[in-house]
Amino acid sequence: QVQVQESGPGLVKPWQTLSLTCTVSGVSIATGLYYWSWIRQSPGKGLEWMGVISYSGSTYYAPHLKSRTSIARDLSKNQITLQLLSVAPEDTAVYYCARARYFSTVVSGPTSPYDYWGQGTQVTVSS
Repeated sequence: QVQVQESGPGLVKPWQTLSLTCTVSGVSIATGLYYWSWIRQSPGKGLEWMGVISYSGSTYYAPHLKSRTSIARDLSKNQITLQLLSVAPEDTAVYYCARARYFSTVVSGPTSPYDYWGQGTQVTVSS
């Protein structure tokens, strides 16, 4: 059974770099034709797709976050990492790691290919 678990610091100061880890069990992140995304939800807002790393290691980012975002993977640990540079209070959100059966930025709804999600990790940006 596929399990997804996010981890990271709950509190980050403005201008610092946020680093999160997604640990996957039950399936290798390098097999199949799956895409592993980071998605966040800020208070009072909908889900926001941030970026993805594919089964082959290719990465794609949301245009408005591309300059600050980096997604990588550690195959030895079956983990996907997210780095978000120069965070601001607007980056306060619950951050999710999720698997998709194919590349898509549609993270919810009947046409969404996202089938496994972590529980999410709360990140607060505050001094």
